[in-house]
Amino acid sequence: MSVTALIADDEPVARAGLRRMLDATGWVQCVGEVASGPAAVEAIDALRPDLVLLDIEMPGYSGIDVLRRVTHQPFVVFTTAYSQHAVTAFELGALDYLVKPFGAGRLAAALERVRSGLGESASATQRDRLADAMSIAPMTRLFVRSGASLIPVPVADVAWFAADGDYVEAHTERTRHVLHVSLNRIEARLDAAKFTRIHRTHIVNLDHVRAFRRAPHGRMEAEMRDGTRLAVSRTRARDLRAQGR
Repeated sequence: MSVTALIADDEPVARAGLRRMLDATGWVQCVGEVASGPAAVEAIDALRPDLVLLDIEMPGYSGIDVLRRVTHQPFVVFTTAYSQHAVTAFELGALDYLVKPFGAGRLAAALERVRSGLGESASATQRDRLADAMSIAPMTRLFVRSGASLIPVPVADVAWFAADGDYVEAHTERTRHVLHVSLNRIEARLDAAKFTRIHRTHIVNLDHVRAFRRAPHGRMEAEMRDGTRLAVSRTRARDLRAQGR
């Protein structure tokens, strides 16, 4: 099986290294190289490669922005020096996420996933996931790290999200997961009918809220089904009262 690939990276040395590794496989044909986001969008839609090795930080558009603008939906392996975009990458249907510097062995493992995906009927699911993630519909699952793996977590299982510095903690009834993404970005992808922001640092799943109660100090709190109490800001308390929640 021959697989066509496009390299999108603004670093000439990185592009050259990727091309050498692709040429060494014997079954991946590199059909082009680009150095910016706009050029990547144009090349992906014009060349329609099976695979794109896509850098995150590029001039013009980020790699994530590129995927939101293309019509053709290839398999995607992100290649980047920044690990904090991993959650968004997998939400967008990326097959793998390679953090620079990486060697031929790590790339080979990612390429095997591509070959497997192209050879199985389930490959349509991969593209469906990419199309769904780029739509305006609320996301239905998160992809979180568990050791060396990434596992899907249904968003409906998340009781609340909590901002923790540059990270967000997603709390389920059994555990918590650390996400390398801002709370604002999470909020933008949630179903507003089910999730509401009660504080600048917290978003709760209304299906997991036992009650909104007045605390001894006069502030409102959200009492979760597991007994956890989360502070509600004065502004959000007024909004909740007005909505009858």
